Amino acid sequence: MPAMIGPLSTASPATFDAGRYFGKLQVTGILSGFVYVQDNHSLSDHLKYADVSNAQVFVQKTSGLVQYYLQGGAYNLPALGTPFLSTRDTVTDFFGALPQGYIKLAPKGSFSYLAGKLPTLIGAEDTFTFENMNIERGLLWNQENAVNRGLQVNYSKGKISSSLTWNDGFYSNRYNWITGLFTYTANAANSVEFVGGGNYGKTGYSSVATPLYQNNSSIYNVIYTHTAKKWILEPYIQITHVPMNTDIGVGHATSTIGGAVLGTYTFTPHFTLAARGEYLASTGSTSDGSVNLMYGTGSDAWSMTLTPTYQDNAFFARAEFSAVHAMDTTAGDVFGSSGNNTTQVRGMIEAGFMF
Repeated sequence: MPAMIGPLSTASPATFDAGRYFGKLQVTGILSGFVYVQDNHSLSDHLKYADVSNAQVFVQKTSGLVQYYLQGGAYNLPALGTPFLSTRDTVTDFFGALPQGYIKLAPKGSFSYLAGKLPTLIGAEDTFTFENMNIERGLLWNQENAVNRGLQVNYSKGKISSSLTWNDGFYSNRYNWITGLFTYTANAANSVEFVGGGNYGKTGYSSVATPLYQNNSSIYNVIYTHTAKKWILEPYIQITHVPMNTDIGVGHATSTIGGAVLGTYTFTPHFTLAARGEYLASTGSTSDGSVNLMYGTGSDAWSMTLTPTYQDNAFFARAEFSAVHAMDTTAGDVFGSSGNNTTQVRGMIEAGFMF
């Protein structure tokens, strides 16, 4: 940890002995900032803005029966088609200054056990900017949870690995979600993941980090990963379902279904190009009691993202161009000061050091 699909990579960790009780520790970190410009921004957003994207340290013990992982500091969570929050507000409103941290029991054999603030099993994109092919997460990620508090058991043997977790879904502090993942690794170049999870109860609580409808949903992914000498390709499909629940205002079951293709190509040891294309659609209409999961009830959208990346040892810099176009929208629920523009284009630069 932290999980990174590339193209960025952390430096070799600094290792030191913290004594009898804390063990041999590995430490890495990141310090980075970003600047962006966009059109059709909402009244709560900016035409252009700059902020810290990451100021985090990762401390972990990866040997012995008792292991642990701690990730602390500041971060931002930019995502396509949504207004930006300042880094200060992101830390306050989402996962705090320790966004991930857990204890791991790793007895000899195929099983391990985790407890704490865990990265979600859902989706092909991870939570923080440096972990992913692109700076911003995509439209499908907007329907997924990111950090779960709970318990997790892992199993791995041969070509098969799996995980099962009991958690609080969209960081609700209500422990009524179960999520499972099954991975089959055919060979070093090809693997497929099946992911499913959902709320088996009912949660009336909501916050910035806990969207009401998504936290009462179920989510399913099929993710395929192909790794070649210069290519990484990762197509996946996703289905979400919010059941009828009049107690939280869902008068008719509402779903989303979408797909994305993510990929990177390595031109040189220092330069790569990442791309992502997505399409996501939601069901229902304003007249049948369905709820708004995107840009109005029954809306759909596509996005395209290009992210060239340069890294030389600890230093990295990457640019990003993205476009989102929404269709079948509801006036007031889309982009711009009045919420009526159906397209948003962004340009972004992120640079920093991984140490």
